[in-house]
Amino acid sequence: MTVFITPAFKNALEMLARFFLGWSLCLLLAGTGTGAAAATSITQVRAERADDGISLSAQIQFELPPVVEDALLKGMPVFFVMEADIYRDRWYWSNPRVSSAARTVRLAYQPLTRRWRVNMVTGLITSSSGLRATLSQHYDTLPEALAAIQRVARWRIADAAEVEPDALYLLDFNFRLDLSQLPRPFQIGVSGQRDWIIAARVKDQLKLGLAAPNTAPVPAPAVSASASVSATAALPAASASTESNK
Repeated sequence: MTVFITPAFKNALEMLARFFLGWSLCLLLAGTGTGAAAATSITQVRAERADDGISLSAQIQFELPPVVEDALLKGMPVFFVMEADIYRDRWYWSNPRVSSAARTVRLAYQPLTRRWRVNMVTGLITSSSGLRATLSQHYDTLPEALAAIQRVARWRIADAAEVEPDALYLLDFNFRLDLSQLPRPFQIGVSGQRDWIIAARVKDQLKLGLAAPNTAPVPAPAVSASASVSATAALPAASASTESNK
């Protein structure tokens, strides 16, 4: 008996094989998913006003779950997103948003050099092409790379003209692991997995402090070599004149 396989049936078999291959990869990397969500918190939040705008500093506390670290060691990068919104605080109406800022951070492991790479880009990205103009840093260990991500230092989130000095404002700052940047087949496996939930949010009244001024020491005026020599040479003459007067 001769069996004929049509092109449509062949394409269906190939699609089915790719589906099972992607699902197997998801199960391998996502793990069982029975662990608790990673504890994430945002502390030491401080906003400062300077001539160039409003800057935000904060410390983000979190630990990478084993399944996320395992995925990184297998060569899959992960993305973190920071978003800061400032709202005008009005008791009589809804709070309008006056400014919005976002930052995307990419963490990846490089097996050839055994180093960790951190990329930072302003705004939200939708593909790897958005990482072309980024600030890139390399670290020898994972804790060093995580420390760079967790420390937010003087991030400019608004222009000075957007925030009036005497008005009341609210700050909405959130940090999260962006699962939408993971590979498509992998997103199916990690959807709803508590091990992949890394998120924290702070909503509070915006309290602006003044940025620390630049207190660099003022250098002492330089004395030229010729002036030093002239002053030194004049000392014996002055002494001789004093002796003659005596």
